[in-house]
Amino acid sequence: MKKRKKMIWLAGMLLICGMVLSLIFQNRILYGIQSPYAALMERDGDRILAQKKGEKKMYPASLTKIMTCLVALEHISDLDRKVTMDGNMIDQAKAQGASRAGFEAGETVTIRDLLYGAMLPSGAECCLRLSRYVTGSEEKMAELMNQKAENLGMEHTHFVNVTGLHDENHYSTAEDLAVLLDAALDRKDFRKIFTTMSYRTSPSNVHPNGMVLNSTLYEYREELQVKQGEFLGGKTGHTSQAGLCLASLVNVKGKEYILVTAGAEDHGGSIPGHVADAKKIYSKL
Repeated sequence: MKKRKKMIWLAGMLLICGMVLSLIFQNRILYGIQSPYAALMERDGDRILAQKKGEKKMYPASLTKIMTCLVALEHISDLDRKVTMDGNMIDQAKAQGASRAGFEAGETVTIRDLLYGAMLPSGAECCLRLSRYVTGSEEKMAELMNQKAENLGMEHTHFVNVTGLHDENHYSTAEDLAVLLDAALDRKDFRKIFTTMSYRTSPSNVHPNGMVLNSTLYEYREELQVKQGEFLGGKTGHTSQAGLCLASLVNVKGKEYILVTAGAEDHGGSIPGHVADAKKIYSKL
């Protein structure tokens, strides 16, 4: 009996020690970041290593486009299929003040170009055209995105559009978005897009030499490099309600990590808050 009690006591102490060490790690690695929401995942085992309000509702802004592209890839087999850009979609993106890749009304482009346009420069017109191609409307595409979120166990996520423009009913959490990115990266086609910093589109009737699309992180690629590893790619997002958001992937000491941060303020510095946070966290791994 005494031996059993001792074993139970030891197990309890080990559990407490593990919890304390986990809290110490989280406090150390997330200390001093600007973002009010954060989740750090180790891809090997899909473990959340550290989080800051990781299960709290936040607005994902253009991190939404990770789901838009994932769902599109799951429903389109021929990425070289060509489609024509609809002027109404261009006008919609302009009217909403959404970021655009630069495709024009009447331009014939490939699905592949739309995917890169959505992920790198965060082109809203690309997401709208992808949703039209896959389901016929943005609303139906959002339904597919919600179905995918449910399948992935993203219990605190709901989408109402494909671009991430603000809506009270369009929300997620840092942990849910880490789960999403982890699943998306399992696809080779998505991973290739996500880890690309610059891409030239195929020639079109409007851009005969193609068009260079740079990632929104292109100018920060040097700042994001880490010791004993490599910054592999990322997707930014921003609205006034969501703040500065970033979902990124890095390899440090042979292990891959996903980091999602959201809600950082834009103070107009040379390095924006979400980039500074990623650099700070990855340097501690």
